[in-house]
Amino acid sequence: MRFLTISGPPSSGKTSVILRVIEALQARDKKIGVVKFDCLLTDDDKLYAQKGVLVRKGLSGALCPDHYFVSNIESCVTWGHENGCEYLISESAGLCNRCSPHIKEITAVCVIDNLSGINTPKKIGPMLKSADIVVITKGDIVSQAEREVFASRVKQVNPGAIIMNVNGITGQGAFELTSLFENASDIETLKGKVLRFSMPSALCSYCLGETRIGEEHQTGNIRKMDLQEGSA
Repeated sequence: MRFLTISGPPSSGKTSVILRVIEALQARDKKIGVVKFDCLLTDDDKLYAQKGVLVRKGLSGALCPDHYFVSNIESCVTWGHENGCEYLISESAGLCNRCSPHIKEITAVCVIDNLSGINTPKKIGPMLKSADIVVITKGDIVSQAEREVFASRVKQVNPGAIIMNVNGITGQGAFELTSLFENASDIETLKGKVLRFSMPSALCSYCLGETRIGEEHQTGNIRKMDLQEGSA
């Protein structure tokens, strides 16, 4: 089974891109499964189901979505195998720009959109910097010059990645991306695999449900700002 992790900021067009790739894979009679990770709510599972795709969704609720992802992804791969999937796609949103849902030796894709601002690639962190493939969306809404500048910023952050422009509405670029998916990692299990980058740090009193403000209520992994004059 070929397995890929796909991540990116919310509303960057991840689901639209995945649906276009799924259409191309289904045209080749491939059986596909998708696992959708989110925080509070998603109806994307219904969009996948309408395409005849096997789908499961997981909502992290009050938990860090990255920690929730890594705690469940091994069983998701097992589920994909048990259901005879030839492709399994994991989709997760990078909500804190420090998320890192990519796994060593597993094909990693990051989706980012042109409308997010030219400095956004520097802010996203490991889910962009450690990706094998970076898909840039919404290029039809900006000028050619803006597309080129944005792509160059992505290249600066991740010089080794394959960078592609894909239109999730028209499907332009999806065929080329599908070809890359066909070269994705073919795995039996995630046992023994490791993440490409560490998860966001935890654990503090607020992670455990504390709501009161004040240093006397703050314990665990706490980092304080230096507010002295002249500090960075």
